[in-house]
Amino acid sequence: QVQVVESGGGLVQAGGSLRLSCAASGRTFSSYAMGWFRQTPGQEREFVAAISRSGGTTKYEDFVKDRFTTSRDNAKNTLYLQMNSLKPEDTAVYYCAARIFGISSDYGTYNYWGQGTQVTVSS
Repeated sequence: QVQVVESGGGLVQAGGSLRLSCAASGRTFSSYAMGWFRQTPGQEREFVAAISRSGGTTKYEDFVKDRFTTSRDNAKNTLYLQMNSLKPEDTAVYYCAARIFGISSDYGTYNYWGQGTQVTVSS
């Protein structure tokens, strides 16, 4: 089992950057593929990015390609999401999640979730 806690959210102007972190507990962080999702009120949770257990494979939703980068440091049990060129439509609560085996964009297949961190992008 793993527990994850997100941090790094906040208020930023359009065009700015933020880096989210997701700290995982336990000694088996490297056993989990990780994903980032986001959600706005009244909307379903949507996929943002995912990374394999080793960090060698990543996957992004089209609307964040070339702007967001996910990475992980298994020695530090931490997942990152670097967000550049932020847009007002990126405003959402961002969640990290863990799943056993390979990466996936399906939030229903993730087993462990954080509480989320709010990202607000002003125009």
